[in-house]
Amino acid sequence: MAEVIAMLEELRDVTPLTAKTAAARFLALEWTPGSKVRDGVETSWDKGGVGGWIQTFGGGAVSVSFFVWIRDVDESGYFDDLDAVYEQGEQVLADFLPEIEESPLAGHLVEAEVTEADRDEFIKLKKWTHDGRILTAGVIQHDTDLPVMVMVVLEEPGAA
Repeated sequence: MAEVIAMLEELRDVTPLTAKTAAARFLALEWTPGSKVRDGVETSWDKGGVGGWIQTFGGGAVSVSFFVWIRDVDESGYFDDLDAVYEQGEQVLADFLPEIEESPLAGHLVEAEVTEADRDEFIKLKKWTHDGRILTAGVIQHDTDLPVMVMVVLEEPGAA
């Protein structure tokens, strides 16, 4: 997961954080582009089995996300034991959190309150802020037939 920590360190002081500046940092740290270009910017990246992607939203909001662990559905198209998969994801998250909390980045983070919206999106999570940005690490599953993932998401809110 060192790839993620290194990238978060690279993005820490990038102002403004845009899709273009994030893509330049991915390239500088030798992530492999995934050939998913949007508005002239590569949005999908890979390094050491970790996937990263960049999303843009209205008002200049940008999200840089990483999946550090993924468990896909079984051959049936579902999980035979979903609770066991969630437990695996929660353990991977528990093992990964110290990497964030013991990194140089930690000195710039302030633990943030988990909201009801966060709980609706993530199975388990931890959240911080840094200069108006939000960093979230958590276990997520977007739909019952989609993979369970441990993700790290850095969000730059847009203008309100």
